[in-house]
Amino acid sequence: MQPGFPAAVIADARDAAKALMRSGASDEDALIGDFAATALALAEQFTATALIARGFEAMLPVSGMWQALDAQPVTAITGVMGVPAEDAAFVLPVTDYAVDIAAEGTGWVRVLHPGAAGRVRVQFNAGLAPDWSGLPAPVAQGVAVLIAHLFEGQGTREPVPAAVTALWRPFRRMRMARAEYRA
Repeated sequence: MQPGFPAAVIADARDAAKALMRSGASDEDALIGDFAATALALAEQFTATALIARGFEAMLPVSGMWQALDAQPVTAITGVMGVPAEDAAFVLPVTDYAVDIAAEGTGWVRVLHPGAAGRVRVQFNAGLAPDWSGLPAPVAQGVAVLIAHLFEGQGTREPVPAAVTALWRPFRRMRMARAEYRA
């Protein structure tokens, strides 16, 4: 499950875009804030990286193989719940699963003893930076440029400026397929 961005991050991104557009007016802050949330989500999708640290949740099938969590970089795996087909979810004892976080930030989960669970709900934290000011400058700049582009091009079909993807490309993670490996 993809959580939303903290309000402070959206406000900081909005303010960065307003500075880029040389706009001091506040009458369109809500609209620019909506574009900021969209631009941040697009940046995360393009880079395949959770840019701002926050809590995530993933639903995975029960498997004895290691399964990768979708959001990266993972900083903590905070809970694993068993989810049966018809009953209520239950906390899996820590002896019934294994977790690992690789050096590059991939979070891994493996279910050893699922009990009645057919799936597991994994709660974890992921993110590159704690807030807007912690983002790498090219990523933040690309987000600000995209916000300005979306705001100024309302109702048009103008393509995204090439500068945006050029700024984000060095931070892009490639995903080949859903990762699993056997221990």
